[in-house]
Amino acid sequence: MKKVVLAYSGGLDTTYCAIYLQKQMGLEVHAVTIQTGGFSNKELDDIETRARALGVASFKVVDVTQKYYETCIRYLVYGNVLKNAVYPLSVSAERMVQAISVAQYVQQIGADYVAHGSTGAGNDQVRFDMVFQGMIPGVEILTPIRDMKLSREQEMAYLKEHGVDMNFEKAKYSINKGLWGTSVGGKETLTSNEYLPETAWPTQVTSTSPKQITLHFERGELIGLNDSMMDPVSAIQQLQDIAQPYGIGRDVHVGDTIIGIKGRVGFEAAAPVIIIKAHHLLEKHTLTKWQMYWKEQLATWYGNWLHEGMLLDPTMRNVESFMTDTQQMVTGKVYVTLYPHRFVVTGVDTPHDLMNNAFGAYGEMNNTWNGDDVRGFAKIFGNQVSIYHAVNSNQNVFADEKN
Repeated sequence: MKKVVLAYSGGLDTTYCAIYLQKQMGLEVHAVTIQTGGFSNKELDDIETRARALGVASFKVVDVTQKYYETCIRYLVYGNVLKNAVYPLSVSAERMVQAISVAQYVQQIGADYVAHGSTGAGNDQVRFDMVFQGMIPGVEILTPIRDMKLSREQEMAYLKEHGVDMNFEKAKYSINKGLWGTSVGGKETLTSNEYLPETAWPTQVTSTSPKQITLHFERGELIGLNDSMMDPVSAIQQLQDIAQPYGIGRDVHVGDTIIGIKGRVGFEAAAPVIIIKAHHLLEKHTLTKWQMYWKEQLATWYGNWLHEGMLLDPTMRNVESFMTDTQQMVTGKVYVTLYPHRFVVTGVDTPHDLMNNAFGAYGEMNNTWNGDDVRGFAKIFGNQVSIYHAVNSNQNVFADEKN
């Protein structure tokens, strides 16, 4: 029997693929789950149990959580990346690392085929296909759900016919968990006007009392919470555990897919949203105006290109180098208060604060120039505009019509 490596999450789509590839295509299925920090050990054990119950030839977990952070997430933090000012790219970033890891596993076991459970209407199909085409060009890509244009109802009916026992009520929603947040898709996100019900969110709101926390950053990376210092991955996970029960970071993102259609996806990402907002405030205090400006331009492009599956583009390495260099002074504490469904970033404490009162207090006083300096500066700074309006006096849109 020929071997196929199946990118397996244990959800409805990949469960369907596991059965179909064996029953209809006669292939030896080797399931691989790529751990990106969203699964507990128990959840991974449950995924393996389900996979083996489906009759797969082998099952393997590849843990790339640290790699995911180092090669992707930290640059999303450096860039304060929120697509359309809302979405922290919870799935976009994760899929690229998963696809690369699956391709490496295909090479490792010498498989003839590689399969994924993407539909034909989303971004993931492009992300997986592009990585596989580039890294394992001689391996055929199998996508049963995309090719047969299956609905979730059709998938569930097929699995029931083949005696597969799973929680079909829960399977009505597609949930993807990773270090940088969880996405939620269901019948509501296929519309333009419906919102996800409370029961669809993986984490229920159980924390209601305000809570103050301190985030410690060193050169742009989160390295501690409150009085405890730790590695960035652990800090993200602990912050998620603290903040997600408040219902923080829930939203529905509307965006443009790679294939040119609009799409909606729900997500809960308390830690990513808090980290990005806290980091952004710290940067406002520690970076110059033009550092902020150019970083924002490049970060927007970086986030969009990553979303569209282009993590392997060498230009991304160039942008990462720039963003890393901007973080040299982004060190200090950021104070945040958590409330149900919201949070407030209240302030920062950093030795690199450019609001240093030794040079003046905004709106009150300054210690580095006098009134005559400002008069001269204003005359020179506005000189070209003054000349323009003197030469083109009839072009002043604010002039009185009578004149």
